[in-house]
Amino acid sequence: MDILNKIKEAKLVGRGGACFPTATKWSMVHDAPGKEKYIVCNAAEGEPGIKKDGFLLEKYPERVIDGINIAIKFLKAKKAIIYINERYYKKYSKNLLNIIGNKKIEFFIKPHGAGYIGGEESTILNAIEGKRLEPRIRPPFPTNHGFFGVPTLINNVETLYNVSLVVSDDYEKTRFFTINGDCLWTGVYEYPESYSVEKILKETNNYPKFPFFVQIGGDGSGEVLNEKQLKRKVTGAGSITIYSIMKHQPKILIKNWFSFFMNESCGQCTPCREGTFRLVEIINSRNPDWNLVSDLLLTLDDTAFCGLGCAVSIPIRSFINNVLPLYKQNKIILKGDKKKICECF
Repeated sequence: MDILNKIKEAKLVGRGGACFPTATKWSMVHDAPGKEKYIVCNAAEGEPGIKKDGFLLEKYPERVIDGINIAIKFLKAKKAIIYINERYYKKYSKNLLNIIGNKKIEFFIKPHGAGYIGGEESTILNAIEGKRLEPRIRPPFPTNHGFFGVPTLINNVETLYNVSLVVSDDYEKTRFFTINGDCLWTGVYEYPESYSVEKILKETNNYPKFPFFVQIGGDGSGEVLNEKQLKRKVTGAGSITIYSIMKHQPKILIKNWFSFFMNESCGQCTPCREGTFRLVEIINSRNPDWNLVSDLLLTLDDTAFCGLGCAVSIPIRSFINNVLPLYKQNKIILKGDKKKICECF
C-alpha cells in the first residue's frame, strides 16, 4: 500500500491552520537525509475559539493514535511525541495511554503559560528540547532540521486523524468546525470541507436573526466577515465565531485583539514586541491616531519574525473594512468619524 499516494490523492491538507499539503510535508521528511527521524502530534490548541482537537481526543482517540502510528511506520521514526496542553492531558491522557500501549509514542505537556506562540511548530521543538519558548529562524525547516537537528514531522491532531481515515478508505473530505459566540448551539460539528460559512450556520441552526458578523479561523488571528460575505469556505483552524452588532462595541473588540497579540508576543523580535505594545497604547489613548495604527500594522506584516506578528492586522483590517461601516455613527464608541477611520485602511 502506497500511503503517500493515498494521502496525495485525497488532497489532504494540514488542519492546524496553515493548510499545507500533508503529502508534501510527509515526503519532505521521508526524503530528508538522516536515519533518525521523529514525529510530533501538535495538540497544543492555543488559538482562542478552537476546540476541535480536544473533541477528537475525546471522541476518536483510536483514530488519532492510529494516524500517529501510521506516520511512525512510514518514516521509520524513532518515536512520536504528543505535544499536549495541560488541560487536555489531564482529561484524556489516561485513555490515550491505554490505547498507545507499547507503541513508540510519548507525551510532552505544553509548558504553563506558553500560550498561542507555544503552538507554533518550531517553538514546540524548543519547548521539548528545554529551550526558550520562541520561534526558530527558518530555513532550516523542521522537515529536515527539527527535533535536536534531525528531520521531524509535525502535524496537528485533526490531520493525523484524517490520515487514519485516508489509509482505511474512510475519508469523506469532511472537516471539523468549532462554532462559538452569540448563538444557541455552540460546539464542534463535522461537515464537508466544501461547505460555506453560511451553509454551516444554517445546518446547525445557528444563523442569527439579528444583525451580525463572524470571525473565521480563530478568535485571535481570524478574518472578520459581514453577513454578505458568508458564501466563503472556512479557513484556518476551522472556527466560526458569531458577534451581534448590537452587543459588541468596535473599540472594545479592537482593544481585545490588540491586547491578545501583545500578551502572546514572545518578545523575540522588535516589530512584534514594540509594535503590539504601541497599538494597545494608541487604542487606549483619548484620540487614537488611526493612520499610525494602519502604518504599524503594515510594518508588522512586512517585518515580524513569525506568524503571530504577521497575523495582527488580519482581524483589525477585515473588521474595519467589512464591518465598521455597518455600525450606526451614534453607536460607535471610537474617537473619529467612521468614514475617516475606514479611509486609513
